[in-house]
This record gives sequence, C-alpha cells and structure tokens, in this order.
Amino acid sequence: MHFDIIAPVEVTDAATIHTYGRDYLVRKGQEGQPLTSRECRFCHVETVRPLWEATIKEKGYYIYEMENCDG
Repeated sequence: MHFDIIAPVEVTDAATIHTYGRDYLVRKGQEGQPLTSRECRFCHVETVRPLWEATIKEKGYYIYEMENCDG
C-alpha cells in the first residue's frame, strides 16, 4: 500500500502521524501491514485541496490513497 498522510503543519509529532496511519490501516483491514519510519516519513508539501481541508477539519488529517489501497 502507498498512501500519504496529509496533516496540518502544526502536527509535527511522529507518533501522532503514525497513529493516523495505523488507524487508516485498521479501517482498510490491513492492521498487519508494517508502518515504521522507513515507510512513513515527511516527503513533501502540498497545497491543500477543498476535500482534504474539510476532512482535516473533521478528523485532523487526510489520507491520500496512491497505490494498492483498494479494500
């Protein structure tokens, strides 16, 4: 699975970001997938899109699904 975790710039704690990723994996029925610093790292800055912004306001983060996230 390849996905980005989009969070506000104020969220800098790696443990918080990992929690977002683990919650996503559980929702996808993939809680056994590895999520370590190797798989999860800061990689870029994006301009927030309206859907992302609404979801971030609701949940605190947005998951951008990229590859193999069906299920």
